[in-house]
Amino acid sequence: MHLWIMKLKNAINALSALAHEGRLTIFRTLVRAGPEGMAAGDVAAASGSAFTTASAQLAVLARAGLVTNEREGRSIIYRADYGQMRDLIGFLVEDCCAGRAEILQPLASLATACCTPSEGEKK
Repeated sequence: MHLWIMKLKNAINALSALAHEGRLTIFRTLVRAGPEGMAAGDVAAASGSAFTTASAQLAVLARAGLVTNEREGRSIIYRADYGQMRDLIGFLVEDCCAGRAEILQPLASLATACCTPSEGEKK
């Protein structure tokens, strides 16, 4: 299968998984949590979902490749897959702008802003 078709199918799966208010909320919660991730129960609480609902939503996100999970003791820790997230964003903008890189400059500014701890979070 052509690489572009594979990328297209992966993007469609990821975007389909994110096209639901609950799943998008959970994914954004995990993105904010950072690489440490969160236990499933904490994800449910932070997103305002019932545990069983959050569990089902996490399963959809995992099948789409947007989150990973790992058992740690009695908990299952979920993490956003930042590589998949970058690939999706890259796919969406890969043929963008007709050579005008300045159109995407605001995206670089967003990455700097979101990945810099606020004053209250600095150690």
